[in-house]
Amino acid sequence: MNLGWTEILLIAFVVLLLFGGKKIPELMRGLGRGVREFKDAKDNVKKELEDSIAEKDSKTPV
Repeated sequence: MNLGWTEILLIAFVVLLLFGGKKIPELMRGLGRGVREFKDAKDNVKKELEDSIAEKDSKTPV
């Protein structure tokens, strides 16, 4: 699904009408925090998996 500029502007206008100009920066900060937390959690899971694989490989006799 591709969104064009017209659709993006329409969505932005509706969001502005629903939340008002003062609430939008607050919503964006919350969204940014959520994305950052998700990315950190994803990186932690990836690191733990890599560490457990490395530990398993080091215990395997050759």
